[in-house]
Amino acid sequence: MSIKVEKTDNTNELKLTFTIPAEKFDEGMKKVYAKTAKYFNIPGFRKGKAPMALVERTYGSEIFYEDTFNEIVPEIFDNEVKENNIEVVSKPQIDIVEMGKGKDLVFTAIVQVKPEFKLGKYKGISMKKVEYKVTDEDIQKELERMADKNSRLVSVENEPVVEKDIVVIDFEGFVDGVAFEGGKAENHELEIGSKTFIPGFEDQIIGMKIDEERDINVKFPEEYFSAELAGKDAVFKVKLHEIKRKELPNLDDEFAKDVSEFDTLEELKNSIKEKLEEENTNKAKYETENNAIKKVCDSTEIEIPSGMIDTEIDNMLKDIETRLSYQGFNMKQYLQMVGKTEEDMRKEYEEQAKISVKNRLVLEAIVKAEKLEASEEEITEKINEMAENYGRKAEDLKNNEQLINYIKNNMAIENAVKFVVENAKIK
Repeated sequence: MSIKVEKTDNTNELKLTFTIPAEKFDEGMKKVYAKTAKYFNIPGFRKGKAPMALVERTYGSEIFYEDTFNEIVPEIFDNEVKENNIEVVSKPQIDIVEMGKGKDLVFTAIVQVKPEFKLGKYKGISMKKVEYKVTDEDIQKELERMADKNSRLVSVENEPVVEKDIVVIDFEGFVDGVAFEGGKAENHELEIGSKTFIPGFEDQIIGMKIDEERDINVKFPEEYFSAELAGKDAVFKVKLHEIKRKELPNLDDEFAKDVSEFDTLEELKNSIKEKLEEENTNKAKYETENNAIKKVCDSTEIEIPSGMIDTEIDNMLKDIETRLSYQGFNMKQYLQMVGKTEEDMRKEYEEQAKISVKNRLVLEAIVKAEKLEASEEEITEKINEMAENYGRKAEDLKNNEQLINYIKNNMAIENAVKFVVENAKIK
């Protein structure tokens, strides 16, 4: 078994030439034959019982070559790149030089590798302090949100529609005088100001009274999900049946008792203030960390391999597809709804993927430079937290080597972020 490593003319790219002994290839052929013998139909033999030599004479030895390659190469490839400390970050481009029974298997693999780069300044970077203070207005807004959540709807009879009213309407839409599919509904409930309808539709409902009919003129957005309607003028014939209006509770001690464990409004306000202060602290910490890493990344030049960016985009799209599945959609349906292709999505996320990959490379370099690692206490604490969150036994998680390595790497990265922030000059 041998591997020859050569640099190509492209940055962060290697050409690997593998030579696998003939006996290893022939051994792989026998394994493939054992797995596939049942599919060969040779006269005079029951399926799966014909000798390998007879199968080769009948169909040709070549029938086993591709499966043999796939049988033996992945493990050999992974072991060789690991032993040679080659950090492959792309799918290999395989080219078979020689392959056959009784012959050494020779093939090349063009791969992209993790880039080498000079780490920019990461100690003593200058930053502005990020700070958010809780104001009386913030507290009042939260009280109003709670009041809105605990409001009740009352019917309005002799007044026109105003902003935030909930109306019940019939409507039918027309383009060039012709009704279009999906443009009609009866007894539809709509909150004015929710912006759930085409721009301009809800605004024109304002002022209507019960039993009034009105023509509403709108223009579909240029990027509307239905290509047949995008950018076109439309008229909706609307009839108003009912107006409902929120009746808000008074913000007093009784309100505090109804919506919380507190007896007075003042106590509720203090609790809201504490919660908002905690949120602001976390928000400031998050922004400070982001600003710090951005500073380091801006001072670091890296030529990022396209394979790393592609992999990052793949992961982003998988996350989107997972979230869509919770809502009963798949990626294909979503792309049809928004009028985009997967290639459009990949282009949209390319810049974000570059930033994400660069951040990770820089933080990994800081981990290495400062010899940062997670302590046993940190790892144990994280395992216990995961066990509690997922209803698992901590001991079972401790025995999962892959999980432990994942935790160690992630926590080392977190420690690199802390290191940069703690060593920054924050004004």
